[in-house]
Amino acid sequence: MDNILDVRNLSVSFKTFFGEVEAVRDISFTVGRKQTVAIVGESGCGKSVTANSIMQLLPMPPAFFKSGKILFKGEDLLKRTDKQMEEVRSSQISMVFQDPMTSLNPTMKIGSQIVEGIQKHKNLSRRDAKKKAIEMLELVAVPEPEKRVNQYPHEFSGGMRQRVMIALAMVSNPELLIADEPTTALDVTVQAQILEIMKDIQEQMGMSIILITHDLGIVADMSDKVLVMYAGQILEEGLTREIYKNPKHPYTIKLLESVPRLDMARNESLHSIEGTPPDLYIPPKGCSFFDRCEFALKVCKDYMPQFHQHNKTHKSRCWLNHPMAKGK
Repeated sequence: MDNILDVRNLSVSFKTFFGEVEAVRDISFTVGRKQTVAIVGESGCGKSVTANSIMQLLPMPPAFFKSGKILFKGEDLLKRTDKQMEEVRSSQISMVFQDPMTSLNPTMKIGSQIVEGIQKHKNLSRRDAKKKAIEMLELVAVPEPEKRVNQYPHEFSGGMRQRVMIALAMVSNPELLIADEPTTALDVTVQAQILEIMKDIQEQMGMSIILITHDLGIVADMSDKVLVMYAGQILEEGLTREIYKNPKHPYTIKLLESVPRLDMARNESLHSIEGTPPDLYIPPKGCSFFDRCEFALKVCKDYMPQFHQHNKTHKSRCWLNHPMAKGK
């Protein structure tokens, strides 16, 4: 598959008063053209830092890149100037943020905000840009777009505001869309609607998507590939069907067990992952999931496991998958 994005050995840290926080630790992954890649994991595992690294939106300082490359269509984004990155962000890569109320201007009508984005990318009159804005609201299934285009963000529900954010992200016809927790705080029905809209737009425009979420339950029908992140590292990577049907890392298994199922008994409790993630001021020498893993071996504490390749598309970072551990 032709890759539009290739992240290689990326490490990102933050300088703080207490020392260095190693937020992202030597991660590598690719995103193919027209492919949807889901990055899943608990809060604080490095998902959003990864997304903002691609967009070059991290505040520097305190953030800094320790190593790695972010190749977008073969060009390293880390070598681009701020002005050059602005060109990329405005025309080739777009992002839908977690909270639309902090991204939309509360003093401007929705239509004016979309028109502003359209005129930034296309040489259109304000009248034609407003027509285009109405078309964009239709694209994301906002009812009565001719009326809603003249309303303010506070007049929209959370789900409708997220649709507006997707419309804003689409005005430049991006080749890559990064959606950072796009369904957080929305009810299950609205979550499904938002994801379905993203799938429809992807089919129409042929773009690639990086979907960032803490919930493995919402990506089953949306993604082609899943990356499982924990404590700044990727612990497992595979095609979506491989991750759901044959998870190999104990952390992935625990995440899947915490997802509600339709066949659960009424008195059955949801599983939880006991313990807390490690302190990234002092990252562990060995496996980052060691303290919370019920299957941990002695070697896990002191030695970082390397990736074990299960097949061409599925790999995991766990000592349990080492050939010498089979007879444990």
